[in-house]
Amino acid sequence: MTTSSFLEVDNIEVLYGQAILALRGVSLRVEQGSIVALLGANGAGKTTTLKAISNLLGSERGHLSRGAITWRGEVTSRLDPADLVARGVVQVLEGRHVFPQLTVEENLLSGGFVRRPSRRALADDLERVYTWFPRLKQRRSARCGLTSGGEQQMVAIGRALMTHPTLVLLDEPSMGLAPIIVEEIFHIIRDLNRNEGVSFLLAEQNAHLVLQFADHGYILENGRVAASGTAAELAERDDVAEFYLGAATAGAAAPSPQTSVI
Repeated sequence: MTTSSFLEVDNIEVLYGQAILALRGVSLRVEQGSIVALLGANGAGKTTTLKAISNLLGSERGHLSRGAITWRGEVTSRLDPADLVARGVVQVLEGRHVFPQLTVEENLLSGGFVRRPSRRALADDLERVYTWFPRLKQRRSARCGLTSGGEQQMVAIGRALMTHPTLVLLDEPSMGLAPIIVEEIFHIIRDLNRNEGVSFLLAEQNAHLVLQFADHGYILENGRVAASGTAAELAERDDVAEFYLGAATAGAAAPSPQTSVI
């Protein structure tokens, strides 16, 4: 297993518009073959961290003002987002960004074109995605804008997998989805990790759920890393349980502010 040469985020700071300091001295690492959770409330810096890794800050007038990010030993600031995708790093943005007027299958195929595969290879990749997400095969001819929130999240993940990623940056995969759909998606993520060797960095508010599937975790507060450790260690910490697992320590389920959509 590769460790230091996979993904390294070293003491980064991110500025928006030359004035707003969004991240302050954030450091983390993702080891090959692992699932790493990036936890924190809204505004903690989770999305900014993922966009810094995938070089998508420029679209929001943001930039890395300090520190460095390296992917397999190469500094990512020298690469544009398409280069990173070609090298195996792909981000699934928060909010299930799909092409609503295209069918489910057309959305998935759009992810495969970046590699310029043969028609046969593209068809084989599509069938692999349908194996992981059988529901999408049933809905392959439906316009994506008419599918459910859960199906759109599956399309977004499936489209990312069509690029043959080594590392998937997944931003709030549970947002707005019914618990049963969220559970299904996280089980698929774990299967992809175990059976296909895909590594994941998951930005999530639902700490109670994601720590069940992750190997390691980092907690962000106000743009800083407030805590880190193995998933088991974080789940057992009283402060983490109180502030991030809600009322779980009192035997009650943590409330969710999100709307449930199947």
